[in-house]
Amino acid sequence: MKKPKWVIEKEQGRKAAAAETVWLFGLHAVRDALENPAREKLRLIVTKNAADKLAEAIAKAGIEPEVVDPRKFSAPIDAQSVHQGAALEVKPLDWGTLTDRCLGDGERPPRVVMLDRVTDPHNVGAILRSAEVFGAVAVVAPRHHSAPETGALAKTASGALERQPYLRVRNLSDAMEELRKMGYLLLGLDGEADQTIEQAVEGHRDRPVALVLGAEGPGLRQKTRETCDALVKIEFAGSFGSLNVSNAAAVALYAAKG
Repeated sequence: MKKPKWVIEKEQGRKAAAAETVWLFGLHAVRDALENPAREKLRLIVTKNAADKLAEAIAKAGIEPEVVDPRKFSAPIDAQSVHQGAALEVKPLDWGTLTDRCLGDGERPPRVVMLDRVTDPHNVGAILRSAEVFGAVAVVAPRHHSAPETGALAKTASGALERQPYLRVRNLSDAMEELRKMGYLLLGLDGEADQTIEQAVEGHRDRPVALVLGAEGPGLRQKTRETCDALVKIEFAGSFGSLNVSNAAAVALYAAKG
């Protein structure tokens, strides 16, 4: 009996995910990955100088490095990457399910950042840093049309990729509905909204809150906007009111803190 198309596609997706690896580069990103016991490490390429700087982390990870000549750095990364003599091949991190990650710790109401087609790895890396600083329980993005784990993202995240849950879901609107069932207030950022983040969370700071941000330019897609409980804006002092999406995420997390 021939397998249905959806079954075949699901199996192909599983195989592709199992085969997927990421090359991290730069001393900071490589050190943090080496020191992360949850990270599956496959291959480490370093110069002698980088090996000396990473000696403690390499010993802790129990991985045998390949020491190479700086002039013949053989890792398969972009030639323009600032690798500082270190590159590590890893498996993407498995952060578990949306429900498990977004329940929170019970000590304070959780905050989540949701990204609607934010594809720039530098922006997502910076958002992960802000999410870690402000205690967000997760950053959530769709599997397609979003920034996957890459060396550039990890370098911008400056270690946060190893510690801040970054969940990529099949469908963002479905994930939003799942959070709504968990009691989350879904706030979509829109510069033309009538109310500010502070006004929307007033009286609701004890509730879980998900902040939904769209890509620069297009903003939130229509389906995403319709799924939000409310649209909110960041209050600006002057007439010019536009922030880079990573800066907007930081300000929004601060404004919505519980």
